[in-house]
Amino acid sequence: MTNDARDPLAVAELRGVHKRYRKAIALRGVDLQLHPGELVALLGPNGAGKTTAVGILLGQRRPDAGSARLFGRDPTLPAARRSVGVTPQEVGFPDNLTVTEVVDLVRVHYPHPAATSELLERFGLAEVAGRRAGGLSGGQQRRLAVALAFAGRPQAVVMDEPTSGLDVEARHRLWEVVRAFVADGGAVLLTTHYLEEAQALASRVVVIAGGELIAHGSVEGIVARVGLSRVHLRAPALPDLPAVTRVEVNNGSYTLHTADPDELVRALSLQGVAFTGLQIERASLEEAFLSLTGGAS
Repeated sequence: MTNDARDPLAVAELRGVHKRYRKAIALRGVDLQLHPGELVALLGPNGAGKTTAVGILLGQRRPDAGSARLFGRDPTLPAARRSVGVTPQEVGFPDNLTVTEVVDLVRVHYPHPAATSELLERFGLAEVAGRRAGGLSGGQQRRLAVALAFAGRPQAVVMDEPTSGLDVEARHRLWEVVRAFVADGGAVLLTTHYLEEAQALASRVVVIAGGELIAHGSVEGIVARVGLSRVHLRAPALPDLPAVTRVEVNNGSYTLHTADPDELVRALSLQGVAFTGLQIERASLEEAFLSLTGGAS
């Protein structure tokens, strides 16, 4: 963007941000906005610049060019960060403090914190409230890290790989908490390698690669932009077919990846293929992501 006008409704905003580490370019002209009542999934392969973008947005790093704003302020100011909760990718807790003591230690830094009992119950930690943090499993530590992001009743939450290490049940429980927070007007910036998580939760998706923004929009818009579909069918065998980028076979069931499902179905008919069980569906966000980033993850 070349226009300097800020988005007055944005909770958080990067505008034309550049960042270099010696000879390595981490970000090149990145724009990002986060609004109340939405979850933005920031996606990109390893080394894309996601961590740098989040660090600048939270005031942990300064851009070389461009600007960052958090609630309309410089994010390096403590007052700007007071209404933001953060779940970092790497966490560590004092081994000898109990879960309750860790929560209370964080709560006292906020003027109107959530109740300890509310946080423990909300994030499935009530049963381990008296356990020392050093004795928690990896999944329990992850749930505690997420709970702390909500301790100050934030207006916005930044979550970096929040469900890493969680089992399916715990992951879906967290999804419900996040959905409720967004429905109540909260804003969430999410980075995740679980692309089904982004597909399930995101209002908007921002994809960066090589430090540049390469796609942004709704999940449906990103998938439609790539234009991939999956064609499922059963057949004894298949000839060479046009517009097929990938073929998966499982006991006579085929999944054909294509940018032109209509042309593919016409070719099947013209070549007299005896197929059954034809189904056509739009590709997933994961497939669109891999197409956009050249297969990098």
